[in-house]
Amino acid sequence: MEFLRSSLLELITQTSTNLPPDVRAAMKYVLAEETPATQSAQALDVIAANIDMAATDEGPICQDTGMPTFFVHTPVGVSQIVIKRAILEAVAEATRRGKLRPNSVDSLTGKNSGDNVGEETPVVHFEQWERPEIEVKLLLKGGGCENKNIQYSLPAVLDHMGRADRDLEGVRKCLLHAVWQAQGQGCAPGAIGVCIGSDRAHGYMLAKQQLFRTLDDVNPNPVLAKLEQQVMEESNKLGVGAMGFGGKASLIGCKVTAANRLPASFFVSVAYDCWAFRRLGVMLDAQSGVITQWLYRDPSRPVERMAAGEGFALTGREVTLQAPITEEQIRALKVGDVVIVRGEMFTGRDAVHKHLMKNPPPVDMQGSVLYHCGPVMLRSGEAWQVKAAGPTTSSREEPYQADVIKNYGVRAVIGKGGMGAKTLAALHDHGAVYLNAIGGAAQYYARTVKAVKGVHWLEFGIPEAMWHLEVDGFMAIVTMDSHGRSLHAEVEKDTGSSLASMAIVS
Repeated sequence: MEFLRSSLLELITQTSTNLPPDVRAAMKYVLAEETPATQSAQALDVIAANIDMAATDEGPICQDTGMPTFFVHTPVGVSQIVIKRAILEAVAEATRRGKLRPNSVDSLTGKNSGDNVGEETPVVHFEQWERPEIEVKLLLKGGGCENKNIQYSLPAVLDHMGRADRDLEGVRKCLLHAVWQAQGQGCAPGAIGVCIGSDRAHGYMLAKQQLFRTLDDVNPNPVLAKLEQQVMEESNKLGVGAMGFGGKASLIGCKVTAANRLPASFFVSVAYDCWAFRRLGVMLDAQSGVITQWLYRDPSRPVERMAAGEGFALTGREVTLQAPITEEQIRALKVGDVVIVRGEMFTGRDAVHKHLMKNPPPVDMQGSVLYHCGPVMLRSGEAWQVKAAGPTTSSREEPYQADVIKNYGVRAVIGKGGMGAKTLAALHDHGAVYLNAIGGAAQYYARTVKAVKGVHWLEFGIPEAMWHLEVDGFMAIVTMDSHGRSLHAEVEKDTGSSLASMAIVS
């Protein structure tokens, strides 16, 4: 199969950079329906521009390309060993080319393999079938939405929903709760794949497989079709909105299957995916490995432009911040302000925050901007180029953030999804602010990086290193200010009330 590796490389590239038509159509509808000039509308404008940029430049839509997960059907007699080897080679090459971020981390040592190949990564599921061709489907699902997967064991008592019993009404409550709990951390509007029943492990796999259905299909089971439609309608009345800013759209897809279960177990497994819903597939000739058909997309059809403009139209009311930032500048900001960041910033994720608990930073962070980001970077000689640079979920840094702000004088923290009460108190006490960037907008933000000025702690791996960047035109929204206000807490409270109102079917 001389063309197998190149065919798989093309599948990975297109999956990472080009959203399928059904997802584009769903996002275009959401964009048209959202109330203009709201924070959700602003976020959707950036998302639409980012989708266009990624397709044009063949750059990752989101910097978090997740753990590549392949589902492969093979004819009888075709070597799965050969296919697995080609998948590993294609994944490593795609990583080298900057189409995938190196995401494979040894769970015992914390060392990043650097090429997305490691123990049990990438994930490959094989199954034989009686057709003559090979089918390969690929799902790239980032860590932010992977962390919002959830599994319920019924009966259960759910926040705002009360008791969920072992019946379809109990399942409905679980699915609404799953959408609500994702908030902005899952980069809403999202989609959910669901399995009712099975065991804990297989239920999650069946739920993830539901994400390979197109968003516009209809479940052949009329009972499940009705449930899917009901959950879609009710979820979009919750008010989570794009990026959890509050708004009309919280969900773009709900796909449900059911599997037999043990008498003692009733699991509802939910695989949450974000708006950057990256899944494609190909049919391959079993002799040559050449692509004979694309699934989900028609390469001969021109890709329609999503955005009306360049992503974010300046109004003149934006506040410009340039590091080093003063406390006076921070105290003047309030929730809802749009900020344009210029000058220097530093990235810092999980490894950096943990390290800073016991070690001083390698740079002066007084008045600095700290960006929760694990970028995709390519090296050319001694120079580095940013290929994708959207925000990561900030809640993971909650145990550390207040101390980092207090000890090192950080003035602005940028991420997505918001942070908790400890960080909010630190913003108030030390004069700092939390800025929400638009999750998944990796190409949009990469274009604001004018120079890579250095890198520290590269031994943590590319995503976890501290990158020293110079940016211009970096847009974010104040969602937690130095006066004790958090938009995230407010939206969670309001949407919790909406969830409670749906606890009883009308």
